[in-house]
Parts: sequence; C-alpha cells; structure tokens
Amino acid sequence: MPTGVQIPPGPPHSVNILRAAREPPHGDLVGRVRERPLRYSLSATGVPRSPHPNVTAADPTRSVRGHAQGLSADRALGVLRRGVAVVRATRPQQKASPFEGWGFLWRPAILGFAALLAIAIGSSFSNSPFKNELPHTWFFGVPTREVSPFAVANTTTLLLGIFLVYGGLVLLMRVWIRLAAIVYRHKGAPVSKLAWILALWTVPMLLIAPVFSNDVYSYAAQGEMVTRHLSPYHFGPWTLGAAPWVNPVDPIWHNVPAPYGPLFLMVDSWIVRLSGHNPLTTVAGLRLLEVLAVALLAWAMTVLAKSLGYDPGNAFVMCLLNPLVVLTLVGGAHNDGLMMALLVAGLALAAKRHPVWGIVVCALAASIKVPAAIGIVYIAWTWLGPGLRVRLRLRPLAVAGILSAAVFGALTLASGLGFGWIYDLNAPGKVMSWAAPATGLGMLLTQVCHLFGYGVATSSMISVTRVIGLVIAATVMLWLLFNADRIGWLKAVGLSLLVLVVLGPVVQPWYLSWGILVLAPLAMGRLRAWLIGLSVVSPFLGLPGGHSLLNAIVHTPMIETGLVLFVLWALLGAPLGRWTAYGYDPELVAQPELLPAA
Repeated sequence: MPTGVQIPPGPPHSVNILRAAREPPHGDLVGRVRERPLRYSLSATGVPRSPHPNVTAADPTRSVRGHAQGLSADRALGVLRRGVAVVRATRPQQKASPFEGWGFLWRPAILGFAALLAIAIGSSFSNSPFKNELPHTWFFGVPTREVSPFAVANTTTLLLGIFLVYGGLVLLMRVWIRLAAIVYRHKGAPVSKLAWILALWTVPMLLIAPVFSNDVYSYAAQGEMVTRHLSPYHFGPWTLGAAPWVNPVDPIWHNVPAPYGPLFLMVDSWIVRLSGHNPLTTVAGLRLLEVLAVALLAWAMTVLAKSLGYDPGNAFVMCLLNPLVVLTLVGGAHNDGLMMALLVAGLALAAKRHPVWGIVVCALAASIKVPAAIGIVYIAWTWLGPGLRVRLRLRPLAVAGILSAAVFGALTLASGLGFGWIYDLNAPGKVMSWAAPATGLGMLLTQVCHLFGYGVATSSMISVTRVIGLVIAATVMLWLLFNADRIGWLKAVGLSLLVLVVLGPVVQPWYLSWGILVLAPLAMGRLRAWLIGLSVVSPFLGLPGGHSLLNAIVHTPMIETGLVLFVLWALLGAPLGRWTAYGYDPELVAQPELLPAA
C-alpha cells in the first residue's frame, strides 16, 4: 500500500500540521488517519489514484493549495492548518483489535448462558405469560392447584419476570450477532469449542417448562391417541376427554387433526409408552428428542458446509447457535427440529455424492413434516450435474419419486394410520395472524370492505388471499428450481423454504427456521444481513407477554417501572467486552475529509 503523511498519535482532537506541511509533495505525503488508511488504485497511466476527490497520491495538499494561491507562506500555512484541523473521521463504537485466536470463546459462552438463564428464570415465575400456567404441566414453576381467572396477579413479580425474559433476549441477540461477525471475519473457528457453547446454552432451556408455545402438549396428546388406536388424522386431542393430556393443549387444536407425517406420530407414541403414559414425562421425552435432533443437525451442518467448501465454523454459529434454534426448537420443543435435522442430513449426503441415501433421508424428514420434500426435488434435479435440459432430469426425478413413495408407504403401513396426514396439511391454517402477509392482507381487505359497506366474510376473503399467496409462492419456487444451476442449488432450497413460509397461510418463528438454517453455510453479504435480521426479529413474532408488560407498567409503582425500563435500555448499549472488537473491520470507518475550514 502506498505510504503517506503520517499523522502521529496525539490528543484526540489535535494533529501535527507543521510536519505535514514541510514534507516534499511526493513519496510519504499521502495522508493517512489511524482508523482507516486511504486506498489507491492505478489509473490508466499508472499513476496512483486516490478514491477521495480532493486528495491525490502525487499531491495530497492540492485541495487546500488552491485556497492558498496568492497568499503569503504564513497565511498559506494558516489555511493549511485550519483545513486539516477539520478532518472528521467518524469513529466506530469500538475500534478493531488484532485477532488473538479463539481463546476468547468462553466469554460469549458465559454471556449467552447468562442471557438464557435470565430467560429461564423469568419464564419460571408462577404468573409468567411465556409458558403454560396449568397445574402439573412441569416439574416446577407452575401452580400446584387451579388459579381463579379473577385472582389478582402480583404485578411486581410479573414485571420482573417479563423484564428478565426480554432483557435476556436482547442480551442473547447481541452476543450472537457479535460472535457471528467474528467467525465471519476470521475463518477456521473450532467447531468442537462451538459445540460446547451450544451444549452450555441448551442447559437452561432443558430445565424449564416449554416456553413461547404449547404445541408440545398437542404432540403428547396425539401420541397418547396413537397408543389407544385413535387416529390423530381423523380426530383431535379432545377425543381423549377431560384428561391431563388434553387440558394443556391450546383450545384452537382441540378438534383439529394432526398435520404431521407417520414417522413423527410413531416416534411420539413410542415416547408415550416409554414414559408409562405419564403426560409430564412424555413432554420431557419429546424435548429430549429435539435435543438429539439438534445434535444430529450439528453434525449434518458441519458435513454439509465442508462438502460444499464453506467454513464450518461460520455455518455452525449461523445455524446451531442461532437464537431460533435454542429458543424455539429446544425451548419450545417443536418437531421442526427433527425435520430440519433429517433434511440437512439428506442434503449433506447428497453433497457427498450419495444421492440415493440423501433422497431416503429427506423422505424421512418429509415424514415428519411435508415441506422437507423440497430437498428430495432438488437432489433429483441436480443428480446428473448442472447445465442439463429438463428432459434429462426427468429420469432422476422419477427415481426420486419411486424411492420417496416407498419410504412413505413403508412408514404409513408400519404406523397403521393410513394416508390421512395428506388431507390434514391445511390444519395450521386454523391460526389467523397478521404475521402472515397472505392472511394479514385478507384481514385488512375485509376491514376495508366493511368500511365501505360491503358485507364480506373474513374467512372467505382470507381464503382468496391465501390461495393467491400460495400461487405466487409456487411460481417463485418453480423459478428457483429452473435457475438452481445459476444461483446454487442449496441457496435455491433455502429460498424456496422461506418463500413457502412467508407467502403461506401461517408464519411462525420456528417455520422461518426452515430456510434460515439451510442458508446458514451461504451467509455472506446481503443474504447474511437478511438472515441475521430474520433471526433477531423472528423470536419476537407473536411473543406473549407484550400485553402483560404494558399492564404491569401501568399498575406497578413508577420507581420500579422506571428502573426496569432503564435497565432494558442500558442492555442495548452495555459493553460486552474486548472480545467483540475482533469482529469489527478497521476499514469500515468513515473516510477522512481534507477540506478547508469555512
């Protein structure tokens, strides 16, 4: 890099002007500020060219010299002094530090653990809105007897619990974002150490009741139904009657059949039998199943990243240490974790040139939840290599279809439940939320029609907008498939999953994890920014406690409320430690300006 005027270190707002003014206008006269060196490129004539319009390598004082023309030497020097004195280089919040190896990883590990521990403690209060508050739904942190709906809640403990959960979420997001920046900037992060961080972070979520969702109680009830030879594809959990299996289930799912594949319901029923038909033990067993799924996902993601030539450390942090995984797949015990583990494992096998096994494993994933079948299509599409005509890809697609049908048929016969799960795929559509654009648009158009006096049923309008959303999603997914060779097949798989969720009838945080986790190895540039943004925002979608927080703020003494809000605000900017500086780019600071003072 060309050398230039060395502005020696000094007080924060002073520069040594005299030395710069007395140097000859060549060689070491290219201005440099400590935070960011000026970069030059060669012009067509071979002369170094500065990116700054007012500074050149040949004569960096040209911009101020024009103001000094016709002036005496002293006055010219004064103009020069005032001009350089207005150098403004915006300093980042923290300067970049030279990387010193991966020995610092214990620091984000402890900070992340502290954040998750705060979430665990806050959600374990007896009146927490983040978990099921019925008696005997967990080993601790829930009421021991029925609580009257008219009972007056302790607003102080309610506010404290909500503060701990939201504060923990903010801290966890900050730690993950900084750690992701470091592994992106410095390749070769040791996956073994990152795996220990994942193990540490999962401990608080393992100990507490399922948080942010009650779906795992529906899984438990459906497993009990299978053991009693009641088909979850024809009946909802309410068929079990007023039993401990049904009470914790969200009322919206009481009479809704299961949309899950036969493999999941088989495993679900095995866990029920192993637990001795105990609802609480079954819920704990289903969470352990998701922990095992996350372990499989860790192995599969590492293999997939290595096979495709991507940094496994970066993929591990973006995928496994992603707050979505820890909070929703482990904390919420959603079966999406098992689906994603098998899907990524199938893609990894395909990347290692085992397409048949890849298709079989992806078919197992689709036997948990159908969207994983997208992996089957892309493995078949790329089986014979890139750049082929569509007719040459038909045979691999046919083979993949036969293999998948064999897997689905064998699992369906083994479960004895039939193919009813195919007809229940629209079951999640019972949920109507503004978070789904297709559903939200239908709700908005209904209100507009009512405003102008048109009597339109909400359900009818939502059905129309959902169909439109699915048609658009199918069109985009087909375009991605036909352009997979150009944009990359793994990227096309991840984007297809994201499009399916965003334009589908329901958007849940754990649904968004489908595409985010598949795209983790490719997280670079603009795509990386989008993935991080979705990962940070997704856990807050539909997060309970917002209404309770506002209610607690209104009814809690002002001093307590002010203290809580101040601490939450402080968590947004509190320093996390020197290790965060490893993720900053010394080049990403403002370009200095050499302009004459007014």
